[in-house]
Amino acid sequence: MDDNTIRRYGDELYEAWLARRTVPPLLQREPDITLDQAYGIQLRTIERRVAAGETIVGKKIGVTSKAVQDFLGVYQPDFGQLTSGMVYREGETIDLSRLIQPKAEAELAFVLKEDLSGPGITAMDVIRATDYVAPCFEIVDSRITDWQIKIQDTVADNASCGVYVIGKTRGDPRRIDITLAGMVLEKNGELFSTGVGAAVQGSPANAVAWLANTLGRQGIPFRAGEVILSGSQSALVPVADGDELVCTVGGLGSCRVKFAGRSAV
Repeated sequence: MDDNTIRRYGDELYEAWLARRTVPPLLQREPDITLDQAYGIQLRTIERRVAAGETIVGKKIGVTSKAVQDFLGVYQPDFGQLTSGMVYREGETIDLSRLIQPKAEAELAFVLKEDLSGPGITAMDVIRATDYVAPCFEIVDSRITDWQIKIQDTVADNASCGVYVIGKTRGDPRRIDITLAGMVLEKNGELFSTGVGAAVQGSPANAVAWLANTLGRQGIPFRAGEVILSGSQSALVPVADGDELVCTVGGLGSCRVKFAGRSAV
């Protein structure tokens, strides 16, 4: 796959995001696509969003828990870029018309107070560089038809980023055991799933360290102030008009999100 083809697929995914429509899986059309090429496609979609006025505000780690891996049939983590256009504040209602085929996942967000540059970053380095952690929801979305994705498809599609909301409660990861802290996810007042930090690569801090080292090998550091979404601790939750989700992390607090409208699919 040459550079022009990578740019073409990146433009296609950007236009699909803009038009709220899906495209056929890339792996079906390009059976030999590599992960490096898929990340090149991702970079092109982000370039288009930045050129249109958004800024990069952080990173997300995807496909970290067994529940999500089993659902997607993808068995290795990936990462995507978070942009200013993806941010919702707790208390705001998420407009489903902005999304195509959304699913929610509950996780822990890290907000950094120091730069962090791999390789060689450990979980303890992550804890030291973190300003605070907070419960959050990422609303993943896919521009690939019917979520028919393999690792190359989701990587190219910016790790299936949609939008996210971070809870108002903040905690110090030096005082909270984020590995053993349990998470409870409720949908419309009923228990949907439970989880624990250890389900995410052994600890959410391990997942963040993995990404710091992965990006560090490419010369890309984490910057102070960036948000890092560490990966889902819950099963993926289908969402529709009127739904309300709450995730509560033991010793930390909760994040609540509501949905209105209809998604594109």
